[in-house]
Amino acid sequence: MTRRIAQLLVGLFLYGIAIAMMLRAGLGATPWDVLSQGITRQTSLGFGLVTVLVSGVVLLLWIPIRQRPGIGTLLNALLVGPSADAGLLFIPAPGALWAQILLFAGGLSLLAVATGLYIGARFGPGPRDGLMTGIHSRTGWPIWAVRTGIEGTVLTIGWLLGGVVGFGTLAFALFIGPMVGKTIPLLRVPEKAADATARPVPTVTGPTPTGASA
Repeated sequence: MTRRIAQLLVGLFLYGIAIAMMLRAGLGATPWDVLSQGITRQTSLGFGLVTVLVSGVVLLLWIPIRQRPGIGTLLNALLVGPSADAGLLFIPAPGALWAQILLFAGGLSLLAVATGLYIGARFGPGPRDGLMTGIHSRTGWPIWAVRTGIEGTVLTIGWLLGGVVGFGTLAFALFIGPMVGKTIPLLRVPEKAADATARPVPTVTGPTPTGASA
């Protein structure tokens, strides 16, 4: 249990730092972060606070689809935003394109590791991931269609509000799935031996982020 809690907290902190790295790179961000960025630009609210508020709204959408949050879900909603704000305080925006690319690539890699850590701790999905899986369970629509619909809508609204959409947004869409497909199984805390023999451990093949995530 101690390892799981520590892994959850470290994963959520690193998730926020990874978001800050990608935002500072200025090459575009995840759809949900584009939305938070757009709301931030239209209000006087900070990015971290907006991220927390958006997570709260998403959790309210869990009610009609009968999803139940875990402790990981609630901590995700509360901690990722402040850790992203902390990262934005000390990570400078690079001036050269090569530095922007390196910073974004580092943020994307860290996001994949952070996702593996927090999901691998097995304390429940993040608010955005739970919305996706909940709609899938209630409607029977393919998971890819649900995710594409949600993230496409979020991305469009964020862009209209002034969020940055660019090469990084496309790179995230292309690479985060395969990356977390490796990190989640690698960092998943093993279940008890009795549980492991009673049922097979599911194989994770796709992300969840928030963008990500969170």
